[in-house]
Amino acid sequence: MVKVYLSSKYSDGDPEENVQTQINVGNILIDHGFNPFIPLLSHYVDKKQPRPYNYWLGALIEWLKICDCVLRLPGESSGADMEEQFAKKLGIPVFYSVDELLKYYKENQR
Repeated sequence: MVKVYLSSKYSDGDPEENVQTQINVGNILIDHGFNPFIPLLSHYVDKKQPRPYNYWLGALIEWLKICDCVLRLPGESSGADMEEQFAKKLGIPVFYSVDELLKYYKENQR
């Protein structure tokens, strides 16, 4: 299964809505046979036992390193921008829509 790292805004706007957006997109990817990593689920872990921002950045980057691609969702975010640049530096493909990602993997026979 192709591992897709979801990258999006978190603190701009309502964090709960932003988490829900990642969950919704993750479910679309599951329906298409992908294995999404939904980093904003860490929101719920952090609510129970808060950790410093830098902890989450470092921990989530470790997951990004083992994903096959990144799906960068719309919205301004310095954290998502950093994830996007890190992926590109590692040669991990970055997609900007579900349709773009699906087309790429359909054409490249997963």
